[in-house]
Amino acid sequence: MTELVSITEHDTHVLLTMDDGKANALGFDMFAALNAGLDAADAAGKVVVIAGRPGKFSAGFDLKVMAGGGDDMLRLLRTGADLSHRLMDFATPVVLAVTGHALAMGALTCLSADYRIGTRGAYKIGLNEAAIGMTLPWFGIELARARLTPSHFNQAVGLAWIYDADGAVTAGFLDQAVEEGELLPTAEAVAQAAAGLDFKAHRNSKRRIREQFFARFSRALEADFDEGEVMASAG
Repeated sequence: MTELVSITEHDTHVLLTMDDGKANALGFDMFAALNAGLDAADAAGKVVVIAGRPGKFSAGFDLKVMAGGGDDMLRLLRTGADLSHRLMDFATPVVLAVTGHALAMGALTCLSADYRIGTRGAYKIGLNEAAIGMTLPWFGIELARARLTPSHFNQAVGLAWIYDADGAVTAGFLDQAVEEGELLPTAEAVAQAAAGLDFKAHRNSKRRIREQFFARFSRALEADFDEGEVMASAG
């Protein structure tokens, strides 16, 4: 099998590049590869930069698993929720180089990182669940509530508004939009600046910033997976 996530260690950061040769669907293997990359960044004690393949950051959860329903669907959703929680609480800064389309769980990944840079172009970023017959899980609602601007929260979730990179900055999916050739250099510059932080202070500070979010996220996981609301929503 082709390596789904390449891991490249630099002086100031560890670069994780997702590339399944297609849409970078987030299935079990891709999540495992991402977590292995995060383990490597954690062990190195460096900033982590996550990028996609040209034109595709991630189209979201593996639709074959989602369409199958049942335990595998629930397990995949929980794996995605756990990745978001890990990114929100990661020991070092997490920078995303959003190389193109980022939809559904791909967009939720954008909402989970510390700094997000997108590529200008004919790319779509957003939560399209309501447009494809799915209800956004509670954990996704809480990520959106925490990171999207209040004026776009309802539109992005309830109306499934889709944004280009500049619009995604306004909505809160991204922090910055750049031209395609500037994406990785900009991400590397952000990583270099972030590498100068005291990482213990960084993590303690963002835990305080996100204290209320983590409490809501914990309740969301209970609603989604202990009370079965994800399965009810998928029907």
